[in-house]
Amino acid sequence: MTVIRSWIDQAAARHGEAHYLEEAAGTGTLTYAGLQGSAQAWAERLDRAGLSPGARIAVSLADPLGYATALVGILAAGRVVVPLDPAAPAAETSRLLAVARPEAAVSGAGSGPPGLAWLGPRDEPTDAGPIPGGGIYLCTSGTTGTPKGILLREDQLGHVAAGVVAHHRLGRADRGYCCLPLFHVNAEVVGLLATLAAGACLVLDGRFSRRGFWPLIEQRQITWINAVPAIITVLAMDPPAARPAGAAGRIRFVRSASAPLPPSALRRFEEAFGIPVVETYGMTEAASMITANPLDGPRKAGSVGLPAGAEVRVVQLAAGRYVPCPGPVVGRVQIRGRGVITRYADGPPAGAFDPEGWLDTGDLGHFDEDGYLFLVGRSDDVINRGGEKIYPREIEDVLLAQPGVGSAAVVGVRDEVLGERPVAYVVPAGSWPAGPLEEAELEEALRGACEASLPRPKQPSVFCLVPELPVGPTGKVARRRLRELAMAGR
Repeated sequence: MTVIRSWIDQAAARHGEAHYLEEAAGTGTLTYAGLQGSAQAWAERLDRAGLSPGARIAVSLADPLGYATALVGILAAGRVVVPLDPAAPAAETSRLLAVARPEAAVSGAGSGPPGLAWLGPRDEPTDAGPIPGGGIYLCTSGTTGTPKGILLREDQLGHVAAGVVAHHRLGRADRGYCCLPLFHVNAEVVGLLATLAAGACLVLDGRFSRRGFWPLIEQRQITWINAVPAIITVLAMDPPAARPAGAAGRIRFVRSASAPLPPSALRRFEEAFGIPVVETYGMTEAASMITANPLDGPRKAGSVGLPAGAEVRVVQLAAGRYVPCPGPVVGRVQIRGRGVITRYADGPPAGAFDPEGWLDTGDLGHFDEDGYLFLVGRSDDVINRGGEKIYPREIEDVLLAQPGVGSAAVVGVRDEVLGERPVAYVVPAGSWPAGPLEEAELEEALRGACEASLPRPKQPSVFCLVPELPVGPTGKVARRRLRELAMAGR
């Protein structure tokens, strides 16, 4: 029996009629008894289809409740789920299927049960081999080339989900809210599996909507919210009339993940609503959570918190090998642990893992004197201006602290003399398009703020006011696209 199936059976035996999942935009629900029946039905269906334990099954459903039910049921049946974005273009889906090579696919439309389509036997690479049980197969870094396949085994998923429950103290009485995409690891582990491990309830929303958000949270009696920085930033800009009444006292915390949360946005939200924001750090290769700020302070703005279930170190290259950095020195963030993969499904990129099992995350950061991790950016986002290393986040934090700024991102562009120079893209907080005078005033204010807070090399050479920033499904800024725009002078 799988770990996930044992969690389902235990919950069904103890409180079978309690809700496991609810629709935010409808009346659909799934009880723990219903989940148990669904898991059994999926196991029988897959057995009849000749899809043995460890077989990869792609899932692509538009309905969040149906998607979640299929994902957990197939995982509990000991198969490997390949979650896909149901709204992705056909070419993108084909590209991911070529990497994951599932044997069957679950898809459907309307109110009927999802269909199971046979895709053919998987041509398993000789270095990967089948696994005896279930898991989730995800693809990452697909925007810069061929996606890397990541197989998260069920024991890794269960370990991290249990860690989320312990760290966030989730229990039977909790009711979470999640509008994050179910084809990403955060919603799968922090949302679905942690809720299952706690025997709690999760309210699923197909998308975040600022309008009516707080009445929904109040109506559904939500106690914690799984969010990304973009959602927290937007909510912090709500007028006083839109602020919650009774909900604020019931919500224990808002969890922020998937992208850096500007300290200014965190402070504005907490001051406006009195709800603690718990900033965390995770990645697909670690089955989601790596570090997190504690619920009972100190929570440090700008920090992603303390290690939570994984080993974390910050290193620099010295004499041909990586050595830990002292104190506040910035270096490469590396991780290892029970929830962290030890290889990519089709072989690791050069330098991804060292002989001791440390995975290089590609992130740069440093620890403070209390052991809290601060991230300063990605290693490939660092701007080298005349030999001086510039981290985009330190500029972005200055911009985001200014009135009239909704969001901002800084990228480096080529410079014939200095090598690179920083360019800032800023989304005004007000209506768009703004008038020429308003734009000029905002640009002047931003330039003045940077001159007052940053040394000259770190001051952006250009401020581009735009209606929106290009982002991915989880709210991360698509910096590659911004660099392309900057090089084109747009």
